[in-house]
Amino acid sequence: MTPEVTALADELARQQALPVAWVRQQLSGARRLARVPQLVLPPPVSVPKNWRAYRERFIEPRRIEAGVQFWQTHSNALSRAEQTYGVPAEMIVGVIGVETFYGQHMGNYRVLDALTTLTLDFPAAHPRAAERQAFFKSELGHFLVQLRQHTRSGNTTPINGSFAGAMGWPQFMPSSINKFAVDFDGDGTIDLRNSPVDAIGSVANYFKAFGWQTGMPTHYPVRFDETRLDKPTLLAPDIVPSFSVSSFLAKGALLDGEAVQHAGPLALVEVFNGDDAPSYVAGTENFYVVTRYNWSSYYALAVIELGQAVKAAKER
Repeated sequence: MTPEVTALADELARQQALPVAWVRQQLSGARRLARVPQLVLPPPVSVPKNWRAYRERFIEPRRIEAGVQFWQTHSNALSRAEQTYGVPAEMIVGVIGVETFYGQHMGNYRVLDALTTLTLDFPAAHPRAAERQAFFKSELGHFLVQLRQHTRSGNTTPINGSFAGAMGWPQFMPSSINKFAVDFDGDGTIDLRNSPVDAIGSVANYFKAFGWQTGMPTHYPVRFDETRLDKPTLLAPDIVPSFSVSSFLAKGALLDGEAVQHAGPLALVEVFNGDDAPSYVAGTENFYVVTRYNWSSYYALAVIELGQAVKAAKER
C-alpha cells in the first residue's frame, strides 16, 4: 500500500466509522482502472452536440420493445409506485430504459475499483476536477459502508456497476442508495441489482424527493416572436425554471393551449442539432426534476420521449 492509499483508507474509516484494518484491506485490493479517468472527461468542444443523434440511441425499436415487456411484467409495481409517489409509470420506465436498457447493461466495472481510481487518479484536465474528485471520494466512503454490509451477510460476489460507480437497474450512486432507495418488493432488503421492483419504487421516490408535482407536464412546445425575442435573457438561467408565463411571453416566447395557463415558472431549454438549428422547449419544474437524475437536458428529453414511446406502443 502506498502512503496515499493508507491515508485515504484511514480518513474514510474515520468518516464512516468503519474498522481501519478492514478499509485498508479493501483499498489495498482495489485495482487502478487505466481507462476510467479518460471516460469521465467531457467530450472535446470540437464535437458539436446533436439532440437528434442522441435521441436515436434511446428512442429506437429494440429499446421500446424491451420497455413494453418490462411494463407488462411489472405493471402492478409501476401502478403502485404511481399511486404511492405520484410519478407517472412512463417516467419510471423511461429512466430505467435509458439507464440500463431494462437491466441489460448495468455495468461490468468493479465499483470498488472505479471509485478508488476516480478518488486517487481523477484527471486534472477536467474543468471541475477538485469538485468532482471530492464527490467520488465521498461516494467511495458511502460505498465502503454498503460493501461492509454486503460482505458481512456472507456475500462474496463483487459489486459491479458503471465506470463512475453507479449501480443496479436505476444506476444509483452509493449516496443515492442511502438517501432514496426503498424496499418496494417488501422482502426486508433493498437490492437495486436483483430487484427491478425495488428499482421502480426507488426511481419514483427519487423524483418525489426532488419535488415532482403530480399532474404537471414536463415541458411545452415553444415558438418565438423574432421581433420581440430576448433569447439571451431567456437562456441565462439555463434549465432552471425562472420565468412566469407572462414574463416568458414578454421576452418573445410564444406558447399555445394549456401552456398559457401554466401556473409555475418556466425555463427555455435549448438543445443543439449538430450543424442544424437548435430545438427548444419550455421546461417546467418537473423537467428540472428529471435533470436532477442526470444534469442534462438531452438526457431528460430522452427519458421523457422513451417513456412516452413505450406507453404508446403498449397501448396499441
